[in-house]
Amino acid sequence: MSDLLEMSSEDLHGILVALITPFTDGGHAVDEKRLEAHITHMIKAGVNGLVPGGTTGEFTAMTMDESKQLLELCVKYAHGQIPVVAGIGALSTKDSVELASHAASAGAAALMVVPPFYDPVNLNQLRELMAEIYNNVGVKYLKDTSGNAPDFTELLFALDHRITAFNGWDTLTFYGLAAGAKGSVWGATNLIPELSMQLWAALSVRGDLKEGRELWRKIWPICKFLESHNYPSAIKTGLELLGQGTGGLRKPFALLTGTPRDELRALLEDAGLKTV
Repeated sequence: MSDLLEMSSEDLHGILVALITPFTDGGHAVDEKRLEAHITHMIKAGVNGLVPGGTTGEFTAMTMDESKQLLELCVKYAHGQIPVVAGIGALSTKDSVELASHAASAGAAALMVVPPFYDPVNLNQLRELMAEIYNNVGVKYLKDTSGNAPDFTELLFALDHRITAFNGWDTLTFYGLAAGAKGSVWGATNLIPELSMQLWAALSVRGDLKEGRELWRKIWPICKFLESHNYPSAIKTGLELLGQGTGGLRKPFALLTGTPRDELRALLEDAGLKTV
């Protein structure tokens, strides 16, 4: 799970795309042109927010300076049209606070903070970490990536007076939106932004379960596939299949090849997308 800390008065809602990080060929640097083109596509499709610097964005393979650069570019290319939520993931309080302070100065609307992920922290340590990061801002949202539907249900129906829970598990997106989640942080949206927004409109805006089920029949197989592989690898492979250069992944990870790549191509085509 990740805590979302709000730094502006703007309420977060809807489909927030867990953004990829496009690299130059060979993976030596963030590719600014590819990033701008991708963000422009996301905004044109109607997404409600950008979340760079998370798992989908390969934050563990990036330096502190690159993470800061990525956020600055996302804020620049969003042009104030949609909020940018800065992914904050580090192994120490010092680095987490540094990234959070930079995000505030760079214009991020909120932070998505993942606790240290190599050596787990206990509850008291987590509280101290969050206190140093958010000071007097406060935790308003929670991205639930547990994949546990009963626990997510409790967040939505028993604890909603204390915190607003966003879905963060791909294959639970239909359930989450139908159950009333205010939004979803969704990596698959990199591949299917139009279908993602159609699902949001059907379930969360119009309450049309019939249309939502029809859309989910196209989307769910893609989500299941993504969760069955290295997630950033699968997302970037999908984009490559759709004709969008990504620069690949930084080693030791790589794009999918062989049978998995062919399977993903078929799923994208079954959902009505054109591959190359």
